[in-house]
Amino acid sequence: MSSWRTLLLRIGNKCPEYGGSADVKEHIDTCYGVVRRELEHSAGDISTFLIECAEGLPHKIPLLGTVIGLLNLENEDFVRGVVETTQTRFQEALDSGNCDRIRVLMRFLTALMCSKVLQPASLVVAFETLLSSAATTVDEEKGNPSWQARGDFFVTCILSCLPWGGSELAEQVPEEMERVMVGVEAYLSIRTHNTDIGLSFFEDDDDLSVGEKDFLEDLWDRIKFLSSNGWKADSVPRPHLAFEAQLVGGKAHEFGPINAPEQPEPLSQLSGITYGREKHNAELKYPQRIRRLNIFPTGKSEDMQPIDRFIVEEYLLDVLLFLNGCRKECASNMVGLPVPFRYEYLMAETLFAQLLLLPQPPFRPLYYTLVIMDLCKALPGAFPAVVAGAVRALFEKIADLDMECRNRLILWFSHHLSNFQFIWPWEEWAYVLDLPKWAPQRVFVQEVLEREVRLSYWEKVKQSIENAPALEELLPPKGSPNFKYSVEDGREKTEYHAISAELSNKVKGRATAREVIAWIEETVLPAHGFESTLSVIVQTLLDIGSKSFTHLITVLERYGQVITRLCPDLEKQILLIAEVSSYWENSTQMTALAIDRMMGYRLLSNLAIIKWVFSQPNIEQFHISDRPWEILGNAISKTYNRMSDLRKEVLSLKKNVLVAEEAAARAKAELDASESKLTLMNGEPVMGDSPVKMKRLKSHADKAKEEEESVRDSLDTKEALLARATVENEELFLALYKNFSSVLKERLPDASKVQTLRDLKSTQGDEMAVDTDQPSTMEVDDENGGAKKSQSNGEGGCSNIYNIGEKEQWCLSTLGYIKSFSRQYASELWSHIEKLDAEVLTHDVHPLFRRAVYSGLRRPMNELSSG
Repeated sequence: MSSWRTLLLRIGNKCPEYGGSADVKEHIDTCYGVVRRELEHSAGDISTFLIECAEGLPHKIPLLGTVIGLLNLENEDFVRGVVETTQTRFQEALDSGNCDRIRVLMRFLTALMCSKVLQPASLVVAFETLLSSAATTVDEEKGNPSWQARGDFFVTCILSCLPWGGSELAEQVPEEMERVMVGVEAYLSIRTHNTDIGLSFFEDDDDLSVGEKDFLEDLWDRIKFLSSNGWKADSVPRPHLAFEAQLVGGKAHEFGPINAPEQPEPLSQLSGITYGREKHNAELKYPQRIRRLNIFPTGKSEDMQPIDRFIVEEYLLDVLLFLNGCRKECASNMVGLPVPFRYEYLMAETLFAQLLLLPQPPFRPLYYTLVIMDLCKALPGAFPAVVAGAVRALFEKIADLDMECRNRLILWFSHHLSNFQFIWPWEEWAYVLDLPKWAPQRVFVQEVLEREVRLSYWEKVKQSIENAPALEELLPPKGSPNFKYSVEDGREKTEYHAISAELSNKVKGRATAREVIAWIEETVLPAHGFESTLSVIVQTLLDIGSKSFTHLITVLERYGQVITRLCPDLEKQILLIAEVSSYWENSTQMTALAIDRMMGYRLLSNLAIIKWVFSQPNIEQFHISDRPWEILGNAISKTYNRMSDLRKEVLSLKKNVLVAEEAAARAKAELDASESKLTLMNGEPVMGDSPVKMKRLKSHADKAKEEEESVRDSLDTKEALLARATVENEELFLALYKNFSSVLKERLPDASKVQTLRDLKSTQGDEMAVDTDQPSTMEVDDENGGAKKSQSNGEGGCSNIYNIGEKEQWCLSTLGYIKSFSRQYASELWSHIEKLDAEVLTHDVHPLFRRAVYSGLRRPMNELSSG
């Protein structure tokens, strides 16, 4: 890497490239000097790399803007090219809806304005173009208010630029700046308040969020406070001020006009299903970047001004976004942000907010696990205690945590502990054993331990809880198989043991699936009946494949036809799942894996899995174990992934058809041109080119036509598969929600008594709460990262009292999963919503069930089911 590239990348870092200095002015001088010398040879490369650095390292934009400002004094043409390239990329980002690039380039343009590279009036014109587009979008007569997410995004981008350039705009173009502020206020007055229903971290927040300020309203308040404070933000570096006397001599360039994206088609009506679908699509394309998770007391960030929280969040999210492929570099940049105060607590809150973000985080949860782990190692004296404090705080509110967030927290926490030798002060949580088995805190500890066993081994996890040995009660059983026909433990041998042994010998002797099927149908089935035959065959095959995951795959691949022949229909497949669950009753992981693989090989249908999950033994576990939910989630996920793959294949084949059509047309045109050409043969004029060329062109045209027909056939096949899969998908979701409705109808209190989750929690129809005389104690991080003892009583606190009965907790857990599934597969559900409304969400459905589904879809409860 050439030195100028390194200097641009490392600018602002305390690193060897800058002699270990942390002086920003010195960095800019050094970098500017080297880049200026290279301009003559590498102007194009430097221009491109500067913009790439701005896009990839947004927290360094003020420094890069200052370097460009200094280059503007030496080479106006070069800098004009940078501005023009930025404009082109900005317009492309607007046209394609690339939210991150739009936001970052707007900040880059603001920094160029501060460094006297860009005319302030040009920046204001860009702001007003987007502001006008946003106002039109939410106008009920001219626009399409269901696309408010786009308008909110544009206005958020404008406001997010002001901490970096508000001072200069207010000083240099005060009237235009005032016009922008008035325009933002006008937009906020006509838009609809955005509630976080369906996307809140905590269930109770769905009710509270209606009266609270949404993200844009909150940002507007922070900007107004910043304006009243003279636009002074400690967290925004202003390196251009150190060079102001020089920069003022540069020529400020114009930023050409930009075109906002075309407005979405207006709706014929502003309510109903059509509005909901459009709103869902808009929020997918223009998602809200962060939802704040306030884990710690406000005193933890008391040194910050209101705007500082927003700015540091922007820095952290940018680093997470643009350095997601280099975790070490990501952690290094996160701990070295250009702010003059400590921000470990805010960093933890931001990371957990992203990990738990609904409907889904920007990256796989594993990424945040690795970043948190690296930060704990980079800041060993501070960050581990902050993370531990966050876990304790979330554990205290686990009863109210959204079900999907709870599951992500379980997966993260178990993985995190596995990287730190499973060390945790479990004695703090030993009191959960005094809680009823359905209490969320107890279930959380139980599920974390189960996941730890998957990542290690049973004895190791048992050793990690030696400070709280009583918690061994919550450990899963050792994951050994429960083979009914084992002869190793001295059980009495039966005729089924002999059948099992005979099948094992056949498998060892490499008997084919056809031979095994013939043996079963001729010998075993007539003598023993279906259920006994199924039990011994399936259990034996599972036992042969139990040594490892690879053994299981081999058995299913080799003898899957045997299972298919035995279980061709839904009812028999349900019995098959029951046998798998019985064999692996001591291992949730292997049960889920075996069922998932069987579905993958089409030995099981998704409808059979749903029906089995909603059988009575599994229903009774809905509130005390994740086992049925994991299996159900895997089945829906696999079905959804098949649909997604088919859609991608159809889209790809449609593009291939167009390419093949063009190739065939070109080949045909070349052949026609050759055939119509006059040539001399033996001195006589004849039609057509030389025979050799004609033969080659005809062969090429025939091949091109064959290729086109082949691609068309492939497309027809995939479209037929997609059409069939769409019907199956609809059947799956209808079956799922009908089952949910049915089981809830049996257990939910009468709708006249219970309308909200708060009503449900206050219902005391099941007197099974546990209470003991002595409240337990636990350690809570104090201000210095140490620990202090605290006691608390009441639901959700560190107490061994849980006042919600079993029946009510069952309803709460099930409703939580309904909301989670509805949110996760909202795009699919919206495509089948008319059928769902007609067959499931009827007028007599319980309001809590309707509320759970509507919350997941972010659909207003008062919406009429009209399209």
